[in-house]
Amino acid sequence: MASSTPLPKDDDSLPRQLARTRRFALGAAEDFTVTADGATVLFRRSRGGADARTCLWARELATGEERVVADGRAGAVDAYATDASGRRVAFLRAGELWLADVRAGEEPDDVRRVLGADRPVEAPRLDPTGRRIAYRSGRELRVVEVDHASAGRDRAVAAPGPQDGPEVRYGFVEHVAQESTYRYDGYWWAPDGERLLVARVDEEPVAVWYVADPADPAVPPRAVRYAAVGTANADVRLGIVDASPKAGGGWTGVDWDRAAFEYLIAAGWDAHGPFAAVQSRDQRTVHVLGIDRASGATVLLAEQRDEAWVQLVRGLPARTGSGALLTHLDLGDTRHLAADGEPLTPPGLNLREVLCVDGDEVLFTATPEEDPFSTHLWRVRVPGGKPEELSQEPGLHSGVQRGGVLVRPGDVADLAESPVLPLRRTLLRVGKRRLCTAVHLPSWHEPGMRLPVLLDPYAGPAMQRVTAGGGWATHLSQWFAEQGFVVLVVDGVGTPGRGPRWEREVHGDVFSGPLRDQVDALHAVAGSHPEYGLDLERVAIRGWSYSGSLAELAVLRRPDVFHAAVAGAGVTDQTLYDTHWRERFLGHPDTSPEAYARCDILREAPKLRRPLLLMHGLGDDNVFPVSTLRLSSALLAAGRPHEVLPLSGAGHRVTQEAVAENLILHQLDFLRRALRLDG
Repeated sequence: MASSTPLPKDDDSLPRQLARTRRFALGAAEDFTVTADGATVLFRRSRGGADARTCLWARELATGEERVVADGRAGAVDAYATDASGRRVAFLRAGELWLADVRAGEEPDDVRRVLGADRPVEAPRLDPTGRRIAYRSGRELRVVEVDHASAGRDRAVAAPGPQDGPEVRYGFVEHVAQESTYRYDGYWWAPDGERLLVARVDEEPVAVWYVADPADPAVPPRAVRYAAVGTANADVRLGIVDASPKAGGGWTGVDWDRAAFEYLIAAGWDAHGPFAAVQSRDQRTVHVLGIDRASGATVLLAEQRDEAWVQLVRGLPARTGSGALLTHLDLGDTRHLAADGEPLTPPGLNLREVLCVDGDEVLFTATPEEDPFSTHLWRVRVPGGKPEELSQEPGLHSGVQRGGVLVRPGDVADLAESPVLPLRRTLLRVGKRRLCTAVHLPSWHEPGMRLPVLLDPYAGPAMQRVTAGGGWATHLSQWFAEQGFVVLVVDGVGTPGRGPRWEREVHGDVFSGPLRDQVDALHAVAGSHPEYGLDLERVAIRGWSYSGSLAELAVLRRPDVFHAAVAGAGVTDQTLYDTHWRERFLGHPDTSPEAYARCDILREAPKLRRPLLLMHGLGDDNVFPVSTLRLSSALLAAGRPHEVLPLSGAGHRVTQEAVAENLILHQLDFLRRALRLDG
């Protein structure tokens, strides 16, 4: 395909703005913590929509006054944690550990560096009493004293010993946990600050994969441990250690059947003691365990089972102040919030996330059956309370609560840039399956004007794209519309928000149903809304990650519908992805080989008849570039022309500003050439 004239760049264009603002993340507040007295909320935010130097801020809720606790101009504040009061704050800035005491209505009266850059510091956590900070350093979990009597005493409380191999780390979070199970912590403080529950992770059983940079052959490949489908996971254990220098130390192992339940999906330590949740390799069973703090023995608190898989819900399990165990319960078409096994929420209200537990009150988000475009904020008191809806307007709502004081993101000033391109979008329910669909039209569109169609979905089980909220991806869809397309975004089967049955329809085949729904929605919109002017003779699809795979299959399986595809970072051979995420839907390859065969895109390479652009970051350690390279090889072997755009130094998400902008422009150029559009 011949090259066309380069597209002009515009300093005020949306692609440039998305790259400059890191997809509107800069200047947006995040990581909210309400102090115990309910007077102040702490959060991280940079000073503007193009400023990457994140500061730590405090806002007085009574007056609305905001002040800086830790200035990002001295180095971005990457993470922070508070004690139980919320007034003592440990934070990581420029690789160094700092401590601040924040008084209500005042500038911090004491900001001091605890540890310098001579020792690597990761994931600092203040103990609830504010006397000690735990942190990861290399393979160790360490604790440093910060009270004035013994300030500066620093020691390892969990470290590899003679019996541990070189891949053992303490307080660590393995790849599968971070990417697939929503467990982002590797250790948890006891309420009295005297002990810690610690994860011991041994990655020796996990295969070594390599990430190289062909653009710089002098740099050795980077080795990573990657638990691919059907292979061994990390050996993850739990133990209790003493944090006090006066204690005798030692490791008290937590006992559970690790052979039957190899995934540690959650853990914590509250007023009722330490606890953990573990999951079987086939993901059909989850056990919530209470842990004896003295012996490490466990007792079964709850069991969850499902014939397909037990869905993991962010924020669960948890316990209320009075000791009720919070889990979820899937009944029919509804995912309920449950306490001690009994549903707290009504049929038709689908639980999305538990945001926090404030004594006996639970703050959570849920999507009502009658409005799948919105995620609303809810609160319920356990036991005996009736769920209370805290948001009324359509949209995506969230918040945090402590001491009965509720703070929402809108209560804090948002310094992020506003998108330069306003939305012209209509949300629809189309077809027999009532598919959630967003239609983006150009601002200059007139009824009946015929335009080519671009499907721009995610459509996978990890993300809902068609919502009443905004978001960078929504504005990017609008930008493509402005270039001369009717853009459709369709949430097909498997996407969150429409209940457990809808999610589990992709069990055993993650592509056929979602692809069918894309086609059905396209035809439904064209048939019921002729005023939109969809030209079904010029239809393209674009996507990244899961939707990259979907775009590849669209032109391979349905060239009668799709005339071109742009696909980035898609998994082609499903055994090239990680154990927990892919085995959740397709099972183990030894017992479900037919499921992997159904979803193997490489086998379908000879079917290609349409223009296809493949893109992949060569530094991607989530979806490795081998997926795209093998597909390209299979296409070439079958004599099928296609284009490949390798992105040197880029990971799964492209962050380099110039590359991110030009990547969008290149996709537009390809689509214009592939569909033979005039400029």
